[in-house]
Amino acid sequence: MSIRGLKKKQPKTFKVRIITVDAEMEFSCEMKWKGKDLFDLVCRALGLRETWFFGLQYTIKGMCTWLKMDKKVLDQEIPKEDPISFHFLAKFYPEKVEEELLQEITQHLFFLQVKKQILDEEIYCSPEATVLLASYAVQAKYGDYDPNFHEPGFLAHDELLPKRVLRQYQLTAEMWEEKITAWYAEHRGIARDEAEMNYLKIAQDLEMYGVNYFPIAQNKNHTDLLLGVDAKGIHIYSINNRFSPNKSFEWSSIRNISCSEKELTIKPLDKKAEVFKFFSSQLKVNKLIFQLCIGNHDLFMRRRKVDSIEIQQMKAQAREEKARKKMENQRLAREKQLREEAERAKEELERRLFQLEDEARQANEALLRSQEAAELLAEKAQIAEEEAKLLAQNAAEAEQERQRLEITALKSKEEKRLMEQKMREAELIAVKLVKESDRRAKEAEHLKQDLHEAREAERKAKQKLLDITRLNYPHMAKYPQYSPGDSRDANFDKGSTKLDLKDIDLKRLSFEIERERLDYLEKSRKFEDRLKELKSEIHALKLEEKQAGLYS
Repeated sequence: MSIRGLKKKQPKTFKVRIITVDAEMEFSCEMKWKGKDLFDLVCRALGLRETWFFGLQYTIKGMCTWLKMDKKVLDQEIPKEDPISFHFLAKFYPEKVEEELLQEITQHLFFLQVKKQILDEEIYCSPEATVLLASYAVQAKYGDYDPNFHEPGFLAHDELLPKRVLRQYQLTAEMWEEKITAWYAEHRGIARDEAEMNYLKIAQDLEMYGVNYFPIAQNKNHTDLLLGVDAKGIHIYSINNRFSPNKSFEWSSIRNISCSEKELTIKPLDKKAEVFKFFSSQLKVNKLIFQLCIGNHDLFMRRRKVDSIEIQQMKAQAREEKARKKMENQRLAREKQLREEAERAKEELERRLFQLEDEARQANEALLRSQEAAELLAEKAQIAEEEAKLLAQNAAEAEQERQRLEITALKSKEEKRLMEQKMREAELIAVKLVKESDRRAKEAEHLKQDLHEAREAERKAKQKLLDITRLNYPHMAKYPQYSPGDSRDANFDKGSTKLDLKDIDLKRLSFEIERERLDYLEKSRKFEDRLKELKSEIHALKLEEKQAGLYS
């Protein structure tokens, strides 16, 4: 057979894109494949065995619809796109997640889907519960809390809380992170699958968990209501309250559910009870409600029957896997504990080594400081010794200077005493000189007065002599010349001689007075000079005394 013939016999295919909660996959499907063929391919690719919870969902004309397993894929009303997109999601929810979710992949897919529904506010959750759920989600993603590794801000890029909760409380992102981290730190030692299971156990108790809501109207008055289908039964809600149903029909109390056109009828098991009828807006909605009712009812009945061999095997495998994981976790926890202890011991040894090195370094530094201190002390001792010698020398010099100053002081005192004595003598001499001067002045005054009186007497005598001469010798007045041989002339000459002698005595006396006055002035000048010398000597002695006091 030729290669061209082989190519002609290959079946035609079309591409599909499968979108899970956290991944995307593409497959090539044969044109004749039914929905179950594609679904089984996806389950094999995921390693999923608990297939009865899941389905392939697509959106057409704004309405979410599930791919039918018994019809060809291309024969169904699917989007005309290449590749065709389907969402692989949980279609039915377990009543008790811990008992029914056996595989880890099943549990992980449920965890991701429920977490997304809570964050998208499809499932209402109180703020306190959202913080606790967020802490389990962080534990599942990051493992045990380590303050050295998980520093503030490590949750900045993670979406952990619904926007409604963030808007409801005026808290910063740092405050929310602090609250979540406080819970997260308490989950130490919890494995990823255990954290996800704890998340689901909390979520399954929420009122809107696992409920599919559809708008309906009653037959009588066409009041707008909501119909909810979940794992426990069918519930009727008012349009504004999705938490508390007005009426509920558990699967165990329903005898029959029928669907015709837009009408859907619920017949209770109690024949006397009223049959509930309602209308939906579209036939597709009625069919979707009917499919969900059938699927949830089948699972409800299946849970209450003896498990099939396959389920028993899966549960046994799950138990073995849990036991193995438990032992593995215990072993890992033990190894982790031993590693942490070893690390702590290593850190303690390193700390001790560092401490010993630090102590050795400090001891070396102390030794060096001691050596330097010893050298410094030796230098200081030498300097102190030299200073002591210098101080002794200075003390000796000071003692000599003190003795010299004492001698000088004694000399100064003696000289001062002598000078004071000289000053006193000088003062006495000055007083004597003043007194002598006064006496001499008085004597000179008396002598001057005597001289004045003598001259006045002389003048009077001469005047009297002239007067006598004019009276006795009138012609002598006219002719004053006289003969030397005349006896009167002889008498006159004798009187003149007496006058001349008296005049000579006066001159001599005046001369002596003048000479004494000059001697007195000379002595006074010498005395003043001596006084100045004494003053300068006394000033010099005072300066020496001050200097001697400073030296002392």
